[in-house]
Amino acid sequence: MVWLIELIVLFGLFTLMVVLPILRNPLSMVHDYPPDIYHKAMELGLVKPSQTRGSRTFLVKRTVAVALIGVIFGLLVRYANGADDFLAGAGYTYLLWTAANWYDALVIDCLWFCRSRRVVIPGTEGMAGYKDYWFHIKGAFKGMLLGVPSALVAGLMVALLR
Repeated sequence: MVWLIELIVLFGLFTLMVVLPILRNPLSMVHDYPPDIYHKAMELGLVKPSQTRGSRTFLVKRTVAVALIGVIFGLLVRYANGADDFLAGAGYTYLLWTAANWYDALVIDCLWFCRSRRVVIPGTEGMAGYKDYWFHIKGAFKGMLLGVPSALVAGLMVALLR
């Protein structure tokens, strides 16, 4: 039952974290858009240098986010799930990460992003990337790899809290 509650809360928070910024300004998450759209937005001068995928600012933000997610999930799985060692903490975290990752790919990306006009960046209307389901599925597999560092941090947190 704890898992179900955690997943519902996680999916809800993740939806708010991703959907609300895009609804306010699609450029806020342009780094996660398919390459053709991202490059067109750069070509149009709509992407700030700090928003480019290879920028130092972007990489620092991603690294901090991965570490912070690991710490938060470490606390969550320690006290809500009862994880009591490194492997349990890392394993629980990785399962939660993977569930959220596939929720993002299938529900938010494939069912919402690929079908919504509200995500379209001015000047990129009609581009193929908006209907590129395969981009999002491939991204989910990459996302599974990105979950490993957060899971390791969470496992470390659990081990330290013993």
